[in-house]
Order: sequence, then C-alpha cells, then structure tokens
Amino acid sequence: MTLSERMEAVEQRLVEACRRSGRQRDEIQLIAVTKYVGTEETKNVLRHGLVHLGENRWQNAAEKWHAITGEEAGRSSSEGQAVWHFIGSLQTNKVKDVIGKFTYIHALDRSSLAQAIERRAEQLGIVVPCFIQVNVSGEDSKHGLAPESLKSFARELSDLPHIEPVGLMTMAPLDSDGEQSRPTFRGLRHLRDELNEQAILRKPVNGLSMGMSGDFEVAVEEGANWLRLGTILVGKG
Repeated sequence: MTLSERMEAVEQRLVEACRRSGRQRDEIQLIAVTKYVGTEETKNVLRHGLVHLGENRWQNAAEKWHAITGEEAGRSSSEGQAVWHFIGSLQTNKVKDVIGKFTYIHALDRSSLAQAIERRAEQLGIVVPCFIQVNVSGEDSKHGLAPESLKSFARELSDLPHIEPVGLMTMAPLDSDGEQSRPTFRGLRHLRDELNEQAILRKPVNGLSMGMSGDFEVAVEEGANWLRLGTILVGKG
C-alpha cells in the first residue's frame, strides 16, 4: 500500500471508532511514528499533511531532525512545519539532545528525569509539554510509574515551572489484541480524571496518549486523543 492508501484506511477506521463512541474526529491527533523509516520517507509523511512525528531514540532521529528542520528554517509557520514528539524512554544523559528539539515528551516517569528536563528547559528559557507515563498494566517489561505513585509524582511536577503536564501516556500489554487492551486504556482515563477532580496538577489536563497500530480503535473508544501509529500508517523502510 502507498502512504495515501494507508492514511485513507486508517482514517476510515478512526471515523468509525469515533461514531461508535460518540466522539468527534477532530478531538484526536495522529502521531506518525517514523522510527522505522528514513529521512525521505519522513519528508513524504509531512508532504501528506501529517505534521506530528514520533521518534523514540535521538540517535535514530538526529539525521531526520536536522534534515527537516534545516529545510523548514526558511518557511513561514503557516506551511505545516513538523511537530516532533519523543515517545520513547528518555535517558537523563540524552535530555540535552532532545529538549529544545522535540515539542512533546511522552514518557516522563521519574523524578530524576523531571529534574533534568527542568534544568535544561530553564537554560533554554522554554516550557516543555510532557505526558506522564503510567504502567497501568503492571508489566515488569514496561516503563512508567505505578498507578499508586502517580499523584505524588504529579505533586512534584507542580513545583517545576518549566514542565507543563498535558496528560498521561501508557502502553498496552505487548501480546494483547485490541479488546484485551481496553482495561489498560480505561484505567488511564480514570487516573487522568482523578488527577483533575482532585486538582493535583497546576491546571486540568486533557491528554491521553495511548493506542498504537494494533489497538488504536479501542483506545479511541476509551478516550484517547493522541494516537501513536507506526507501521499501519507510515509503513516500514
């Protein structure tokens, strides 16, 4: 399938999932996960109007980031410039490479990382939108906070002015199909709602970054508004 064909197929399934759950299509953003493709394929994604790009390792993203941001330097902001999302586990020693280049961080899950992001963001004079990663499924192989640690961690973030929590992120169990992922996604939505009801963060958050190629329709039905789609949307290089 071509990229256009994959986009059309995903869009049809997404619209149908919105219909089933009584949601509006414009509530949901697609992040094209480009980690498996090269620079030219990533540029093609942008040409097709998918401006949100997801990468999980700086060493794999660096060539693409430099090529694309270099080309964009002379464009106006109305021309659909890339919005970069760091969706993988971020090591503290890579914070200096990532912060300031990636608009969104999707896997904030520990105090040491929060402190490193805060220091780097302060140096750059920016505020970094972050999703707090929660290990809702409880799998040892997954990164993320235990659900019972979320509230105390959120309170810590309230003291860091250069980090802006915008929502929660999770990953479903690796071997689950769409329907088996539903309890994980529903659990993340409940955790977000509890944070907002108890006003633990500086301001309410809406974001739910959940749902990948194999389970995005269920994620939409459970409230996802950021979908991280790789092979089903972008393909493989």
